[in-house]
Amino acid sequence: MNLPARLAQIAKQLPDKEAYVFVGERCTYRQLNAAVSQFADGLAQLGIRRGDHVALLLGNSPQFVIGLYGALRLGATVIPINPIYTPEEIGYILQNGDVKAVIGLDLLAPLFAEAKRRLPLLSHAIVCETPQGKEKAVPLTEEMKTFAAVLAAGSPEFTGPELADDEVAVILYTSGTTGKPKGAMLTHKNLYSNAQDIADYLGINEHDRVIAALPMFHVFCLSVALNAPLMNGGTVLIMPKFSPAQLFALAREERATIFAGVPTMYNFLYQYKEGSADDLRTLRLCISGGASMPVALLKNFEEKFNVIISEGYGLSEASPVTCFNPLDRPRKPGSIGTNIKNVINKVVNEYGEEVPVGEVGELVVRGPNVMKGYYKMPEETAIALRDGWLHTGDLARMDEDGYFYIVDRKKEMIIVGGYNVYPREVEEVLYSHPDVVEAAVIGVPDPDYGEAVRAFVVTKNPELTAEQLIAYCRERLAKYKVPTAIEFLNELPKNTTGKILRRILKEQFVASRA
Repeated sequence: MNLPARLAQIAKQLPDKEAYVFVGERCTYRQLNAAVSQFADGLAQLGIRRGDHVALLLGNSPQFVIGLYGALRLGATVIPINPIYTPEEIGYILQNGDVKAVIGLDLLAPLFAEAKRRLPLLSHAIVCETPQGKEKAVPLTEEMKTFAAVLAAGSPEFTGPELADDEVAVILYTSGTTGKPKGAMLTHKNLYSNAQDIADYLGINEHDRVIAALPMFHVFCLSVALNAPLMNGGTVLIMPKFSPAQLFALAREERATIFAGVPTMYNFLYQYKEGSADDLRTLRLCISGGASMPVALLKNFEEKFNVIISEGYGLSEASPVTCFNPLDRPRKPGSIGTNIKNVINKVVNEYGEEVPVGEVGELVVRGPNVMKGYYKMPEETAIALRDGWLHTGDLARMDEDGYFYIVDRKKEMIIVGGYNVYPREVEEVLYSHPDVVEAAVIGVPDPDYGEAVRAFVVTKNPELTAEQLIAYCRERLAKYKVPTAIEFLNELPKNTTGKILRRILKEQFVASRA
C-alpha cells in the first residue's frame, strides 16, 4: 500500500466526504482523487516518467496536495522545497536532486527560466498562477505550462503503475545545519507506514478536522497534518500561512478537532490577547513537535485554552515521527512520549550500547519509517545508518516507564570547565520567568573555562534587566550553568516552521566579535 493508492480507496469508501477546505473552497475525496489522477496523466503527457524527480516549490494550497499525490501516482519522486529559499539554495537542490520538472508559483517564473539555462536536465516548469503574479504581470515563457492546463489535459481515469514499497517517493532536503543540505530518501513504505501509524496512535479518523498551518513542504505537516488524516478519511483545514487571528477563527468556524504546531506557534497563540478557550472548544488534541516545548509554555497554554498538548518527536530521516505522548496513559510534560506503533527508540553510548535508564546518550531509531539513505551521499548515509539503526544526533534519556526526554542536540552541548551544559535546561529556567516570551542559549568561547553560557531573550517587560534575569537563573541553576551574559532582542531567528535557530545566533555572535 502507498499514499495515492490509499487515497483512491478512501475516495471509493467516502466519496462525498470533505477531503480539504481551503479559504472557503471545499473539495470531496471523489473530487480530490479525480484531480490527482488528472494531474498525474497531465505530467505523463509532458514526458514525466516513473522515477523522474519533480520539485514542488509551493506554499500550503490545493495545488501542493494535488501536485504531490499526482506525481506519486505517476511513480515520480517528489522533492518539496521552501519557495522562499534564495535562488542559490533552490538552485543547489534542483541540481543536486537531478530535478526534471518544477511545479511552483508564477512569481518564481524568472528563477525557473534561469534554472533551465543552467540545468540541462530540467525540462519542464509548471506554474501556479497567483493574484500577486497577475498584478506584477510576471512573464511566462513558451516552455512553461500552467498548473490548470496540465490538470485539464489529464484523464480522471488514469491509474498509474504498480509501485514497489522500496521505490523512493520523496526526497526531503534537511536544513543543512552542518553544511550543504542532504536529501533524505523516503520510500513509499516509509511515508505510508508513518502516516498510518501516526493516525492509529492518535486515533485520527473520518470525524477529525485537522488544521494544516505548518508549511506542507516540511515533513511535520506533510505526515501529521496532511497524510495521516487523508489515510483515514479526515478533513484537512489548509491555512495558506500561520496567523493567530486566522487560526482561532478557522478553528471556531470549521469546528477543528486537531491542531499540529511547533512551540513557537503555541507561544504566539498563547500571547495573542484576543484568543480564547471558546475558540478552541472543539479541539480534542493539540500536537507539538519540531523542537522541544518549554514545560512552562505547555502548562500555561493548556490552562488558558483547556486543551491537551501531546508532545512528540521526529526527524526528516524517519518520515518523521518516532515518539508521541500516549493518549491512553499518563502524559508526562517535558517528555516526547513513547514509541509509536512499529517504531523502536533507544538511548546508546558512543559504542552503540544501550545505556541504563535515566542516563543520557544518543537517541537511535529503527522501524519501517526510517529512510533509505541520503541521495548521492553514501558516506553520510553510512554514518547515519549503522547496524539497522538511524542515529539522530540528539541527546536523550529514557525513564523507567519507557518515556523519552530530549536533552539537546549533540552538537549544541556547551562544555564549561569540563562540565556539560545542555542549552534546553537553561532555556527552561528562562521560560519560567513571567516576563520572558522567548529564549535561546548558546555556548561562546571563554579564555578561562573553554566555553561560557550566553542567553538571548525576548521580553514583554522593557524594564527587565540582564542582571535581574541572571540573578533569577542563579537561584535555580548550578553556578556553571548560569548565563554570563544575557542579550535582549526584539525577535529570535527562526526557520520557516518557527523553530528557533541557535546556530544563527552563534554565527551572529562570532561575526560581531570578528
